[in-house]
Amino acid sequence: MPRPFEGLADEVEWIALRELVPAATARLTLAPSLVERYGDRSVTLATVLPMAWPALTKPDGRVLVGLQRNTHSGDVSRDIALALLLALEAEPGTSISVPPTPGPGERLQDVLADEQLDVSMRDGFEFWLDDEESDDPEVRASLERANASIYPTVRLAAARAAYWSRVPDRAHLRWVLPDDEDAALNTLASLHAAGELTLGEGTRFAGMFRAHGRLVPVWDLPEEPPGEDWEAPFADFVKRYADTLAAGGELTAEARRARQGLIARQVTLR
Repeated sequence: MPRPFEGLADEVEWIALRELVPAATARLTLAPSLVERYGDRSVTLATVLPMAWPALTKPDGRVLVGLQRNTHSGDVSRDIALALLLALEAEPGTSISVPPTPGPGERLQDVLADEQLDVSMRDGFEFWLDDEESDDPEVRASLERANASIYPTVRLAAARAAYWSRVPDRAHLRWVLPDDEDAALNTLASLHAAGELTLGEGTRFAGMFRAHGRLVPVWDLPEEPPGEDWEAPFADFVKRYADTLAAGGELTAEARRARQGLIARQVTLR
């Protein structure tokens, strides 16, 4: 399934939360058909759950669904939807496992209301635990490992699915583009040919990758300043990108060469 999140109101944010963001949550609203079956249940999407569980049901009936998992079939949307459905059926206080090949059935597009994600960034995974669960040694060990793996990440406001992150010795800015791949690639090539594929002094366009059918350009940035300080440079780039995309037209010879160079450096994650 080349674009498993296609048709969701916030396709690019689903991709970003699965591929770019270490720790975040978002409330999910069930489709009316599921509300009729299960009531107005509280459902939270999490980037990752303890031991990479697909989902869990809290003792009070709240459901947490994990987006980043160790195993999945060829349709991520089907995998996550099945985990959600099994959690809604499960006894309170249980973790959920799903088969590696769940077979045909309802997908996220069928079980969720058509609305954008309201993402909450997290500094740690303490939201996993309620008071009665805090003494579980296996979950506590998983929590400590997960917290140790978190790197500083900031969600930028100038565009959906754009995130700054700091890793050892450098920082990155990555943006899941919402546009058709050919149009997005031509736009990036035109900007590259014009010397405008940059976020300012000290930055470098590092390349791009394809994730779940969308292009994700990546910039290398200095370790400092912090993520919030990149809002203005990134907003300037978003405007240049939008203007160039809207202008369209045939690529120049330089832009065609730039396009080939971008393709040669492209990596596909999913």
